[in-house]
Amino acid sequence: MESVTDLDVRGLNCPLPILKAKKALSGIGSGQRLRVLATDPGSVRDFQAFAKQTGHALVEHSESAGEFTFLLQKR
Repeated sequence: MESVTDLDVRGLNCPLPILKAKKALSGIGSGQRLRVLATDPGSVRDFQAFAKQTGHALVEHSESAGEFTFLLQKR
């Protein structure tokens, strides 16, 4: 079964969603996934840049009713 850790950063603005995701990723193992729920519209480009800079995979992201969901896989 795939291991996914959830992180709720709804209501927080840049840079807090990225900082909290970075901390959460440090607490999981390589290959495991982190699902982040955010409301900051800037988080889309922030998480794309974060994944590119850190080497973690941004497996998917979606938006629904002003909420953004990001699925990151730790490298």
